[in-house]
Amino acid sequence: MFEYPKDAIDAGERLLQEIPRARIPRHIAVIMDGNGRWAQRQGQQRIDGHQRGALTVRLVTEACARLDVEQLTLYCLSSENWKRPQAEIDFLMELLKLQLKHERPQLVANNIRLSAIGRLEQLPPEVQTELQKSLDATANSTGIRLCLAINYGGRSEIVDAARKLAMAAQAGSIDPREIDESMFAENLYTRGMLEPDLLIRTAGEMRISNYLLWQISYSELWVTEKMWPEFDVTDLHDAIRSFAARERRFGGLDQPKDCPC
Repeated sequence: MFEYPKDAIDAGERLLQEIPRARIPRHIAVIMDGNGRWAQRQGQQRIDGHQRGALTVRLVTEACARLDVEQLTLYCLSSENWKRPQAEIDFLMELLKLQLKHERPQLVANNIRLSAIGRLEQLPPEVQTELQKSLDATANSTGIRLCLAINYGGRSEIVDAARKLAMAAQAGSIDPREIDESMFAENLYTRGMLEPDLLIRTAGEMRISNYLLWQISYSELWVTEKMWPEFDVTDLHDAIRSFAARERRFGGLDQPKDCPC
């Protein structure tokens, strides 16, 4: 049984003493990259990296919950990942199914609300079944929201939202001239969710990879060379410290304290 490390608990408490809660990101999104490469560097199979990465998911989720982060969104499977070898895809689907089943009691016990975004209807039926069971079991949880992006693509999400709005306009239920950013956002997979304050990417890649393209317009970015299986609480805290030290202007300018305007 996995146990959350005591030194990580202590480190989290020190971080909260160091950084005001108002400076802790409310929503953290993560591109979990490098599972396969990490395994290959260890002389293991790629699937071993995915298994180790699943442990990192639990570690980071618990760390975020302890820091009162409101939402953690994880890029589990992109719509482009289906191009990988079939054996790896089959393993990922089986791992996802087993993790959903295995972690469900812990999610409920820890008051974690599970959500999922993406073209979920294209997942294998048995995965959809386990996912729905977990969504239903945690629907009334009031703690951190853990959102899994599965079979997700940012462009696909925008296309799906545009299609919904076009069909509504065709049916006469909305006036196309009334479509604005707020209405468009309400038709994304992330309806009702916070936009990410902080986007973390592992494995050193300097790209967005079709992830939350609409939602991360003003997110702060933090990239580490570490692969996802070796990402730990210290790295999470480093990312939060970096975030807390930044001034978020959202397109505006800092005003001098003596500015007469």
